[in-house]
Amino acid sequence: MSAQVNALPRAVQRRLAARPRLTDAVWVGGLTLFDMATVLHRAPEPPGWGVALWGAQTVPLLWRRTAPRAVLVAMTGLYVLFQALGAIPSKVPGPFLLMLGVYAVARYARASVSGPLALLSLLSATVTDALSGHWEPPRLGSLAPISATTFVFFFALAWLLGYGRRRIDTDAARLRELNRRLAAEQELNARQAVLTERARIARDLHDVVAHHVSAIALQARAAEDVLTSDPLQRDAAAQGVGVIACTADTALTEMRRLLGLLSFGDGAHDLAPEPSLDGLDRLVGVATSAGCRVACHVEVSAAVAPPAGMQVSAYRIVQEALTNAVKHAGPVAVRIAVRGDDTRLTVEVENDPPGPDHRPVPGAGRGLVGMRERVAAFDGELDAGPRPDGGWRLRAVLSARAPRPARPVASRERR
Repeated sequence: MSAQVNALPRAVQRRLAARPRLTDAVWVGGLTLFDMATVLHRAPEPPGWGVALWGAQTVPLLWRRTAPRAVLVAMTGLYVLFQALGAIPSKVPGPFLLMLGVYAVARYARASVSGPLALLSLLSATVTDALSGHWEPPRLGSLAPISATTFVFFFALAWLLGYGRRRIDTDAARLRELNRRLAAEQELNARQAVLTERARIARDLHDVVAHHVSAIALQARAAEDVLTSDPLQRDAAAQGVGVIACTADTALTEMRRLLGLLSFGDGAHDLAPEPSLDGLDRLVGVATSAGCRVACHVEVSAAVAPPAGMQVSAYRIVQEALTNAVKHAGPVAVRIAVRGDDTRLTVEVENDPPGPDHRPVPGAGRGLVGMRERVAAFDGELDAGPRPDGGWRLRAVLSARAPRPARPVASRERR
């Protein structure tokens, strides 16, 4: 039956799986009619109640999923009753229909229960056949149509098949549950990584905005002092007001990005100097001390330097890329290239393949999650993945255009 179901189209299989009761009713009904047809044309002609009693053996299979133990007991009882009443004078095939009940109890009940029940059913059928004259003594190596050896063989085969299917279903259910838990854990870890990185970005951008606001306050006081002390110095005051306007625009741009993240960290504030492209030498020194051979090339003019917030994100991207290189490749050659101006910044980090003796540290992909968030905050692009030679390449492009709502930035492979 299972082989026939597997041969059906997938759409039909899904419909049958969605309606197990209907499937069982059709299958058991057809099986019952077939069993009754096998004894109709025997000589002498069997009575109608005998044919019905023979066919009734398979009716309990309708409940094999929900009550497999009761099904096997009922089928065994009907077979014993059939043989004890002598419903059909001629020989019948034997208790082979009970194998379906044995398979069902082995599949849907625990082995500690199904094993004794199958053995009890076998003994009941064998004793009944012996007392009713259908007995043939066991013959080693013989699988005659009706013999105790045949019953033992097929009952054992049915139980083993049912028990094996139960083990497969149990393992499949356990794997599905583990997969569900793993997916939930991965989603939780990814969300936590996003929240952590966004909180870190928020702290960085807070430093940038605080710097600009402080500059605005100083310029405003200076302009006020000029206008108060010497009203004739209007040009100098106007120049100061222009600086205030420019600084305020920059601060507003950074603040919009900050509010767009909708995340605020509650950890201790980092009192270290604000990261920027000028601090890449510190990152290179740390990677070099770990054994890496780092070449860093920066093409950014001081006259058209990128905004402070963009420099912070570029610094963090290089930091994460170097960390990944040390963890996953070990002491290898690393190349860093940073190019850009006040509107666009490109960061490229490549590392050679790891040595044959290097054992990479397992990663959960949180580094790329954080970099995607940083790149998305600047409406940029992120491309990260393995190189043909076994190394790794990362390329991030940050834009200083007006910020947009944060959107996911996909990478080719998590690391």
